This record gives sequence, C-alpha cells and structure tokens, in this order.
Amino acid sequence: MSDKPSFPLALANLIDALNSVFGKACAWLTVFLVIGTAIVVVLRYGFGIGATALQEAVLYAHALVFMGAAAWVLQRNGHVRVDIFYQKFSGRRQALVEILGNLLFLLPVALFLGWASWDYVSNSWSTREASGESGGLKFVYLQKSIILVLVVSLVLQGISNLIKALYVISGRLPAPEVKHG
Repeated sequence: MSDKPSFPLALANLIDALNSVFGKACAWLTVFLVIGTAIVVVLRYGFGIGATALQEAVLYAHALVFMGAAAWVLQRNGHVRVDIFYQKFSGRRQALVEILGNLLFLLPVALFLGWASWDYVSNSWSTREASGESGGLKFVYLQKSIILVLVVSLVLQGISNLIKALYVISGRLPAPEVKHG
C-alpha cells in the first residue's frame, strides 16, 4: 500500500497549505496596521500633515487582515463555535457536524456573498475605480476584490474541510483530538 495520499486528500492538503500561507501573510499585515496608523496620527496631529494614501493603505490592509485570513482561521478552528455538545461528540459525530455546517451554512453563505458582490466588484474593475479623495490611492477596485478573495478562500477551505470530514467518517483518517480550554 502506498503512503501517497489519495487525490481528494492531496487536494485538501494543498488547499490547507495555500490558505495557511496566505492567512499568515495577511496576519503579518497587522504590523503595518499599527505602524501605518501611528504614522498617520503623528503626521496629522503632530505636524498638521494629511497622509490620505497611507490612511487608505491601512484600510486596504485592514480588509486583507480580516477577509484574507478568514479561511486560515476557519482551518485552525479559530472561529466562534458554540460547542456545548460538540466538544463531547466522538470524532465521527464531529465530522458529521462539520459536513452539515459546511453544506448548510458555510458554502451557501459564501456562494451567496460571491454572487451578491460580483456586480459591485466587476463595476469597480470596469471603471478602474480610484479614490475620491485628493492624494488617495487609485486602486479601489483591488480593495473591493478582497471580497471575492474571501469567497474563494472560504469555499476552498469548506471543500477541504468536507473532504477531511468524509475521510474521518469513513475511518480512513483519524479524528482530530478536541482541544478543551
């Protein structure tokens, strides 16, 4: 028997790796958020200088921190979960809850968000929307595209979670240990 994972499991591992790298990169933007915000405040209140482009860059980074890292947080079970019962479930029952949660909530909501925001983002791209502020950034369409990054990464992570949960239910993958506390 080969140690090489099956195609679905290899796909899940690839999705996990991509979301992990992207999520960690987005998380590092918090350093820029702190430094950028501090510079904007010092320039404005210390020297009376506006830094519109930097202020908008901080907003872009803020969007990426939350929307870009969301799938990574989901992957690591860092999201809010009301687990009064879940924590006492067996690994297979937890996998079943994972499947139902992905199919009934995560994927439909993410796909709806993608559908609902498509025109908003594509209209911004069609006009190469720029900031309305003097000295602002000319890439508003890129900022709005972060919504679709959220959608794609969440859908991919949902697929990865489904694959792994199905493997747990079938007994072909051990159930992860539940961390208490």
